[in-house]
Amino acid sequence: MSHDTTPPVTTGGVAPFWKAAILCRCPRCGEGRLFRGLLDVAPACTACGLDLSGQDSGDGPAVLGIFVLGAIAMVGAFLVEFRLAPPLWVHAVIWPVLLIPAAIVMMRGAKAALIWLQWRHRRGEGV
Repeated sequence: MSHDTTPPVTTGGVAPFWKAAILCRCPRCGEGRLFRGLLDVAPACTACGLDLSGQDSGDGPAVLGIFVLGAIAMVGAFLVEFRLAPPLWVHAVIWPVLLIPAAIVMMRGAKAALIWLQWRHRRGEGV
């Protein structure tokens, strides 16, 4: 039993990586919305009808967010603490307000990027 490793062939080509990842669009046509909420993948593309129900990015976007935003938060917290020396409550107010929206935006982009990569390389269960 052999698996075809060629990329999916479509009449419209493959959407550019940046369009799929940054704008959270369909990996095939680049037009339909990838998400039907904040982080829920739509069941199908509204433009080309691509079935997105089997797409699962797993824990990859969360790990990326932890590494990137964690590093940014630590550097920022150290800079604020050692340069300004504010009371502790300032940290408790500033960092959640900055990091929660940044984490959501980063998760959407990372999830869209991983779904694009999975679709482009025909990743699926047991493949």
